[in-house]
Amino acid sequence: MPGPRNSPGSRSIVIVGASLAGLRAAEALRAAGHHGPVTLVGAERHPPYDRPPLSKEFLTGERTPESISLGRTAHLRLTERYGHPAVHLDTAGREVHLDDGSVLAYNGLIIATGAGPRPWPGPLPETGVHTVRTLEDARALKDDLTGTRRHLLVAGAGFLGCEVASVARGLGHDVTLVSRDPLPLGGATGDQAAGFVTRLHHDAGVEILTRSTVTAVHGRARVTGVTVDSAAVITTDTMLLGLGARPHTDWLAGSGLRLEHGLLTDEYTRVLDAHGRPHPDIVAAGDIARFPHPHTPGPISLGHWSNAVEQARCAAHNLLHPGRPAPYRPVASFWSTQYGVRLRAVGLPRYADHAEVRELDHEKRRLEVAYYRRGQLVGALTAGRAARITAYRAELARSLAGAASLPTAS
Repeated sequence: MPGPRNSPGSRSIVIVGASLAGLRAAEALRAAGHHGPVTLVGAERHPPYDRPPLSKEFLTGERTPESISLGRTAHLRLTERYGHPAVHLDTAGREVHLDDGSVLAYNGLIIATGAGPRPWPGPLPETGVHTVRTLEDARALKDDLTGTRRHLLVAGAGFLGCEVASVARGLGHDVTLVSRDPLPLGGATGDQAAGFVTRLHHDAGVEILTRSTVTAVHGRARVTGVTVDSAAVITTDTMLLGLGARPHTDWLAGSGLRLEHGLLTDEYTRVLDAHGRPHPDIVAAGDIARFPHPHTPGPISLGHWSNAVEQARCAAHNLLHPGRPAPYRPVASFWSTQYGVRLRAVGLPRYADHAEVRELDHEKRRLEVAYYRRGQLVGALTAGRAARITAYRAELARSLAGAASLPTAS
């Protein structure tokens, strides 16, 4: 039986994903005056917590599980279902099925199940090989990096890999960073900024293997080494898999929603069905959502903290006010700390076709790069020049405010 069609303010809303996006969506619903039932479903047994510290301050001991909690939820009057992931969505019946056999009926649904680490394609040793996506992941890596001096091999030189490499070197461990690209972070930031980051790692004593891929992992009880490019064998006792993210969409198979490297939405955060039509009662936010953006040639997903917050608020608004939805056109914002250097970026540097270096000082560890696509500013990145980001953000916001409405994906 379909869920009951109550008045807008008393409708039953289910949020699948007890993530930053899921919690912020719940807060936005209550702040907007929604007084009906709200159920928050999470695959992990923990209440919502902040993930960015997992690859930085949590590993060093500066942050604890308590300090990364996103706060109390009692004032939100939620029904909280932690430790029970959703396994099926019935859009016709408006039901979410959980792994314990329970079924949650909804009038409105917010999908915020995020993404998980892309897995290694084969068998792995019992211990010593890590990913960092959950609190348990970070705890296991922290335990390995505490006490005994290790040789950490990082497979994948994205932000996660570079941040963990920085932390491990700071703790006194030997580190090898394996990058498929010519430079670490090259795909995300362009050659200029990637060269700056590469020098930070070299200066700290990290061994960097570029244009290289780990092709085999060795060891049974514990990792003992890896093969790189099907040739060189590197001895190691600890390994981080930083192979990218994979959206949590398995539970949506057969739901009739459009799944293409994530969950496709229109510019109003409404999920699309298999025919490209927006679903009237379902919105999405966070890492799982792929949405159109005026500065990109196709739909994108943003695995950034600020995106989870802003998209969740927009999704909550549009679910409550379908007759006057707000477009989601964010000025993306992200940051990374490596070797005490704070990298800050706005916009979408990876979609640029030209980068202009406005300051580069390796000795003072300062950097400023502006990114353009077809002559239009689409992003900026700084190191040691955080105050300069404000002007770039304002220019990007003006550009997005004047953007024409985007067509629904087809």
